[in-house]
Amino acid sequence: MLFRFAPEKDCMLDPAADPSGGLIERLDLAPLRKGPLDGLEFTAKDNIDLAGYRTSYGSPAWRDAHPAPVYNALCVDQLLGAGARCVGKVVADEFTYSLDGESFYFGTPRNAKAPDRVPGGSSSGSAASVANGLADFSLCTDAGGSTRFPASLCGLWGMRPSLHRISEAGVLPFQPSVSTVGVLADRFHVLDATMRVLLDSPTSPVPSPRRILVLKDALEIADPSVQDQVTIALDRIAESTGVAVEQVGFSEIVGRQCELKACNLDGLRDLQTAEFQSTVGNWIEACKPDLGATFSMAYGNVQTFDRIAALDNMARCERLFRQINAFFAPETVICFPTTPKIAPLKGSLNTLDAVMDFYDPTMTITAFSGVARLPEISAPLLTVEGCPVGLSFAAGHYQDEFLLSAVRHLAC
Repeated sequence: MLFRFAPEKDCMLDPAADPSGGLIERLDLAPLRKGPLDGLEFTAKDNIDLAGYRTSYGSPAWRDAHPAPVYNALCVDQLLGAGARCVGKVVADEFTYSLDGESFYFGTPRNAKAPDRVPGGSSSGSAASVANGLADFSLCTDAGGSTRFPASLCGLWGMRPSLHRISEAGVLPFQPSVSTVGVLADRFHVLDATMRVLLDSPTSPVPSPRRILVLKDALEIADPSVQDQVTIALDRIAESTGVAVEQVGFSEIVGRQCELKACNLDGLRDLQTAEFQSTVGNWIEACKPDLGATFSMAYGNVQTFDRIAALDNMARCERLFRQINAFFAPETVICFPTTPKIAPLKGSLNTLDAVMDFYDPTMTITAFSGVARLPEISAPLLTVEGCPVGLSFAAGHYQDEFLLSAVRHLAC
């Protein structure tokens, strides 16, 4: 396989035609019928099939090697069938295997709230298209944080639902035990309406939240400036809603001495790598496509990974899933900063130390909901050093409707 060290210019759209830098193709896919999303426009991340349009998976080589799909992904048809209009296919990081949002082939979409900083990935184009006003919401995906992370960095509402609550038919394979379809939106009511269509769950009465448990371990690894803003936001929420706010340690949740980083380093990371070998890795090894320089460095770790090591960690993930969900009491949400830091400056993740300083604390937090298969909503409630940071709320597995109702009560 070849490693390319300069972007392919023919993949780039004219910036004047797309101020977000996130569009791969401008579309106009009309609604299939009227419904609760009438008048709303959305974009779709380029790992989600749109009939008649090649899906790139963030890789021109993948796009050119695969025919255009005959059918939309089922989640796209759900939205078109509810009255929404699809207005674009948007950039994804190469093979969606990144969190920074700096695409080697398609460029770095614009972070509207912090233009000198990365938008976050791998749903970078989704975030940019919404934050820059090209769409009301975007259909995207999340495994290690690819919906929640750009939501946090771009000041958007973002939801990762419970694992497999939304059909992934027509969504390109990635990490089946972790990946979900997600949504980024500019307003909470848009996120709520869209998620209820995808969850096939009309609005119905649910209990109000009675307790907010702050995940102490996640708060402690965040930068001090982020910690301060989380405390201010939660004090305000407690005062305005009367909902009790308490702190909880990860060891209390799982019922044994254990650090939060175990969700990532000793669990999800190995499971994700092993599954990536079996999905995308098989194609890369067989076809030897051109790879971007940044992805090729990450993929080197995939190639040398010991699959047998994943077996113990796969079992550990299952234990953590059971332990975390057994802890959730009725009408309880767990809260933590979506990201521990503000968005990195564009082009700053160019050394191994910089990459690890960015990824390790970030994925320590995002792996919590990933390993426990929890629904999580990132709410754009914090501003740190002039940059947006999300405040996340998570509920128990398959408590998506309760979480939507709880966030409306707490954060809107």
